[in-house]
Amino acid sequence: MKKQLLTLALGALLSLPAIAADLLDVAKARGTLRIAMEGTYPPFNFKDPKSGQLAGYDVDVARIVAAKLGLKPEFVTTEWSAILAGLGAGKYDVIVSQVGISPKRVQAFDFSTPYTFSSPQLIVRRNDSAAYRSLADLKGKKIGVGQGSVFEQQAKAVPGIEVRSYPAAPENLQDLAFGRIDAALNDSLMVAYLLQNSKLPIKAGARVGAIERTGIPFKKNNPKFKSALNKALADAQADGSLKAASVKWFGADVTRAPN
Repeated sequence: MKKQLLTLALGALLSLPAIAADLLDVAKARGTLRIAMEGTYPPFNFKDPKSGQLAGYDVDVARIVAAKLGLKPEFVTTEWSAILAGLGAGKYDVIVSQVGISPKRVQAFDFSTPYTFSSPQLIVRRNDSAAYRSLADLKGKKIGVGQGSVFEQQAKAVPGIEVRSYPAAPENLQDLAFGRIDAALNDSLMVAYLLQNSKLPIKAGARVGAIERTGIPFKKNNPKFKSALNKALADAQADGSLKAASVKWFGADVTRAPN
């Protein structure tokens, strides 16, 4: 009888689902942090035309965080439209690619504390005399947005706007320059960079939304990793390395919420 009970007990234990290891332990055992980013989103993450290597603010932040975690960064580039699905499928550990912290995303993933604060901003043609002060002013017009982005969601929430989604910023802005769309909606930090570096006949439009918070998403149920990641970001704030990365790319500290 005792033997039968022991056999039943062992069978019950073996039938229990295995407890997944925390991402921190998995990454430490591997020695690398697998980091996804778009790779076509200057000044945040893009391939340097001279070196062919990834560069940008997100790349610098990712390297800082990985170093503080004691891990080697392993970068993966993927189209924005598929980047969150890839995280859910376990193709990489985190995304460092200006992922806005939205209620819908928080339901699916855990996020680090924010490391960037910015706002949505319109981009228009340089010779356009129209004064678009809000998204509502674009009713009856065509607006270009990043596919799967928070800007796409914001534009689609306004009735009467024809929203055209693009896999990457260059195609979006080229269509704007050629008059195929009337405006583009993107991150205010990217807009400032584009105006300094793009040869396209475009200019900054109005800021049309609330302050956006950007964080680093990863799969839920990884408490050790979340704590270590937030500590890495806090340490980077304290030692000035996060601010230095921001000033390098934007000329200002965008790592703290504006007063």
